[in-house]
Amino acid sequence: MPKVSVMIDAGKATAAAPLGPALGPTGVNIGKIVAEINEKTKSYVGMKIPVDIVIDSATKNFEIKIGSPPTSAIIKKEAKAEKGAANPKADKVGDLTLAQVKTIAEQKMPDMNSYKIKPAVKEVLGTCDSMGVYVEGKRAKEIEKEIEQGLHDSLFTS
Repeated sequence: MPKVSVMIDAGKATAAAPLGPALGPTGVNIGKIVAEINEKTKSYVGMKIPVDIVIDSATKNFEIKIGSPPTSAIIKKEAKAEKGAANPKADKVGDLTLAQVKTIAEQKMPDMNSYKIKPAVKEVLGTCDSMGVYVEGKRAKEIEKEIEQGLHDSLFTS
């Protein structure tokens, strides 16, 4: 079964590139696929989303698997930042609460290397730090150290 993997703008898929040229040779109903992708991704509008389309060549049936947006895309949306900082050690492009970081970590956990929330939060904090996004008004690395010291344990026991 052929599989087509693309990154699309959530809720804005069209029969143009990258979908149309990739799906055309398979003989499937491209309009139906585009409509289904847009329906499934509408909650992520403004982000690029990985999409896999598995096609049964014999029946022309298809299955659409929507991936999770990159952690950086979720952080940008939450921080209302257009892009990450050019110099993340000196520039600040946004600020999140630790609760927002925890929510992002919970959303991304199935795709992460972490099986527990505390390490997952630390992974998201690392991404925040590399983007110039502060947390609670501090560099994300500082919050990470505070978590190591147990200063935010109440957030992880609820």
